[in-house]
Amino acid sequence: MAWDTEGTQKKIKTAAITEFAAHGLDGTTIEQIARRASVNKERVYNYFGGKKELFILILRDELAKVAQALPVETFAQEDIGEFAGRVYDYHRQRPELIRLLRWEALAFDDEVPDEEQRQQYYGYKSAAVAKGQKAGTITREFQADHLILMILSIAGWWATVPQVARMLCGSPTEEDHAKRRAAVVIAARRLAAPHTD
Repeated sequence: MAWDTEGTQKKIKTAAITEFAAHGLDGTTIEQIARRASVNKERVYNYFGGKKELFILILRDELAKVAQALPVETFAQEDIGEFAGRVYDYHRQRPELIRLLRWEALAFDDEVPDEEQRQQYYGYKSAAVAKGQKAGTITREFQADHLILMILSIAGWWATVPQVARMLCGSPTEEDHAKRRAAVVIAARRLAAPHTD
């Protein structure tokens, strides 16, 4: 019987997402990942190398997923508020990415893995804001890169610190999530709205 290499790698990566999101790079061991994936730890080393390499791969994969799920071309035509709402939805449904990014910030003092490539991905979002500014649909009060960071923060902070959101706003029902999303959409639109004075 042939070994299912692809299936085993997928199980390991799924286990790694769970472990790294919960415990971070420093708090996770290859043994924990292997146990969760129901594989021998040697398989993890053989397929992915060490723990750091696996963390980098997992984060790279998760960032590729969010980029594919939340494409944006130009806020000259696309609604920046609805984009913020989609960001809120994404992180609500998949909070692992936010957690991985928080752990990355703690694990790497300066430049992070794939930083140059990731700057290009973020650059597309800044460019979409700049196109909106040029078209007059987005305020010029803020730099494009500052504005998109603020929009991403408004949308993602709920998932970044869910305990603070719970303490301030209570444990959310589906109706509460709808209200939170609506608030994110309105806040993003108001923040980005061009001034007409």
